Amino acid sequence: MTEHPGGRRIVTNISLSLDGRCAAPGDSQDMSWVMPYAHTDVARDHLTSLWEPATTALLGRVNAEGFLGFWPTVIGRQDTDPRDEAFAEWLVDTDKVVLSSTLGEAPWERTTIVDKPAAEVAEDLKATEGGDILVLSSAGVIKALLAADQVDRLALTVFPVFLGGGPRLFDEGLPAGKWALSSHAAGEHGTLAVVYDRVR
Repeated sequence: MTEHPGGRRIVTNISLSLDGRCAAPGDSQDMSWVMPYAHTDVARDHLTSLWEPATTALLGRVNAEGFLGFWPTVIGRQDTDPRDEAFAEWLVDTDKVVLSSTLGEAPWERTTIVDKPAAEVAEDLKATEGGDILVLSSAGVIKALLAADQVDRLALTVFPVFLGGGPRLFDEGLPAGKWALSSHAAGEHGTLAVVYDRVR
């Protein structure tokens, strides 16, 4: 288990289009714009650097259904990149907290369903022992945590496409604050992976 000297960190990871969108217009579940870039070395190495120090995954219900419906299926396949398989195994084995007001019980192992605001859940998790708390691509959860100034590490993979519409990650009225660049990498197809730490 990896412990951060300052206590547990809230680490958020999401893909962004060059025009600042976190989902395509009309269908937030349409990830076709991400797929050409998600299989690059820079994207895979970026994700690996985020999940390795993490001991909890925090997800919204929709993302949980997508992630946990897909990732376990890559384990053991001959054509799977070892980094993808390692992430899939981590996701299956790690503690998962899913925010939902509609799920009664978890259909996945090692999963707790919580019907509370994201900021409250994040605060509760930070008070416990463990490594990083990784929020995986759940835009609604990340927006709520940004609004509450609870994100300690902001990881973005920027893809060189304009979606021309759809929800933005950064809404008006976010708390003012400074961020320090922790790492950056550029890769195939113009993919850019950046990690910023909140300066407090």
